Amino acid sequence: MIIQVNSDKHVDANVNVVTTVEDKVERALERHASRITRVEVHLNDVNAHKNGQDDQRCLIEVRINGWSPIAVSHHAPTLAQALDGALDRIRKVVGERAEKLERA
Repeated sequence: MIIQVNSDKHVDANVNVVTTVEDKVERALERHASRITRVEVHLNDVNAHKNGQDDQRCLIEVRINGWSPIAVSHHAPTLAQALDGALDRIRKVVGERAEKLERA
């Protein structure tokens, strides 16, 4: 599973941030890792330098063999909360699709 972390110019995606994101993604999707070919994580500050509630966004796109890409996003006050929210959503969606595939 390849994990790519992208950010806009308003988000400091330093080595520690990238490592943390990669670790969280691996843990969240480890059950389905053998089917996943690529995960792209996009971190954005929606309002740039303006302060605002829920202005941090995390978009996660998962590519799985034989499926169309799955994408979710989550807005929150901090990037960590946005990442955790998006990971909860993507874990649920991937799990539901995997169950459908196993039943077929």
